[in-house]
Amino acid sequence: MARRTRRPNDEPPAVRAARDRERHISQVTSYGFFARRGPKRSVTVVPAPLRYWQYVAVSPGIALATVAAVVVWLLALGLISGWPAAQDEVPLAVGLGAAVLVLATSRFTISDFAVSNDIAGLRQTSSFGVVPLVLVEDVVVGRAPADWPRAKRRGGWWPGRTRVVVRHLAADGVADRAFAIWVRDPEAVADALDRPLA
Repeated sequence: MARRTRRPNDEPPAVRAARDRERHISQVTSYGFFARRGPKRSVTVVPAPLRYWQYVAVSPGIALATVAAVVVWLLALGLISGWPAAQDEVPLAVGLGAAVLVLATSRFTISDFAVSNDIAGLRQTSSFGVVPLVLVEDVVVGRAPADWPRAKRRGGWWPGRTRVVVRHLAADGVADRAFAIWVRDPEAVADALDRPLA
């Protein structure tokens, strides 16, 4: 797929990306984790609306690890203290496992400057995996073309979601990267990323 070319007078993508990352975090953290409620009351300057957001289920690996931890906990307790003790512990073990899965749920967010997965902190939303929009190259539905780098998975599958793969440059503006995520509206994601959907 054709790459976008940069005019000689344009700012280097890596320089703009560093600035846009900070702008993204500022815009995103002006909203709570539950973005539908609007900007936080503590925000003094009203931020621009988020271009796109959705909640993302935990990855299958985290889900399996959590279930395995609960099962091992109960089995070990049953072998050490007896099966009646393990049965008494089931509500606590299942409750803690469910809490881990809920707290590991993230929000996929596209601002005016970048895309990220956001996790709920005690006081504010913290962003990770930030990719400035200036570094986004292409967006495709389904699997990535063979000549793309291997895509990192962000979150797991939910019913009614479609897989998209986003190809982008690394923070240095040179190395090729990609990530895959299940979204509710691929066209809206591509539009928010300012890229045509392939």
